[in-house]
Amino acid sequence: MDAQIVLLINPGSSTTKLALYEKGALKTSSYNEHDPHLLATYATVIDQLPFRLEIVLSFLRQAKIQGGELALIMCRGGLLHPLRGGVYRVTSAMLDDLKSARWGEHACNLGALLGSEIAKRYGCEAYVADPVVVDELSDTARVSGMPEIQRRSIFHALNHKYVGCLAAKQLNLKYEQARLIIAHMGGGVSVGSHLYGNVVDVNNALDGDGPLSVERSGGVPIGSLLDLAYSGTYLEAELRKKIVPEGGLKAYCGTRDLRVLEARMLEGDKQAEFFLEVFAYQVSKEIGSHLAVLHGSVDALVLTGGVANSTLIVDKIRSRVGFFAPVLVFPGELEMASLAENAYAVLQKSREVFEYE
Repeated sequence: MDAQIVLLINPGSSTTKLALYEKGALKTSSYNEHDPHLLATYATVIDQLPFRLEIVLSFLRQAKIQGGELALIMCRGGLLHPLRGGVYRVTSAMLDDLKSARWGEHACNLGALLGSEIAKRYGCEAYVADPVVVDELSDTARVSGMPEIQRRSIFHALNHKYVGCLAAKQLNLKYEQARLIIAHMGGGVSVGSHLYGNVVDVNNALDGDGPLSVERSGGVPIGSLLDLAYSGTYLEAELRKKIVPEGGLKAYCGTRDLRVLEARMLEGDKQAEFFLEVFAYQVSKEIGSHLAVLHGSVDALVLTGGVANSTLIVDKIRSRVGFFAPVLVFPGELEMASLAENAYAVLQKSREVFEYE
């Protein structure tokens, strides 16, 4: 009988999320939160590989998974060269780019590396789905204002694409027929214009572009940033930390936890109330800019990510932009569900698998 169990691997900056699905249903899962002090002892993200690999192996041992029982492994994709959306086989070229951090360093780079190691041990293939570097930008969206700099597409593609399909289904459309503006609000915020199955414009959520988030500065005045850079007060690494992960609400309010700010607000903290309003204001403003991208013709505005669990924030955003189009809410980061859907689409041969070169 053919193997029907798939392993999902989703490494984040401070977490490793794992799941096993069998015949399309969740079999077991594991959410591993890592001590930031421990992670700080590793000089680079790649140095964390043995530590995280043991977590995955332990998970499989506890689930009593034997060699030959895994049909495939689907992983969160990392910082690779720009790619169209879809599923990619993990290849030596992909692993080389991730090991060298050629296109940037982030914990998501560990996904394919972990998948490759497990695939060798369990006799199956590993894939990544909709990596963070999915690039479907229009030519006009790439222009930055300086010929030396081109805008990059780095965003929460795995969740964006999945939620785009869910939203289109709710509208009785196919994703490839829909015109959507999707705002993912998590540790970072990415707002994208989805036009007939392609994300034709989106802010670079990794590098400080777009709205502020709970831990990222978002776009800041360039001249003032240059003044800070050349003031002699900060080293480059220190200034980068002020962009992420020490920017945004963390810098202003001392916490990355929106629930803490909401609790403070209910206790009468005016600063917390003000910056919750600022967050909703900046996300709404970014959404408004995408109306211009889609010529004002939008089937729905979609809110997702962990912050979309906040009724307060959702209501604040809806009050500012809800008159443009229906507002659909898919709270949480649905990356594991997206990985599972992609895994079974590959098994059923209903999704093309691309080769990374």
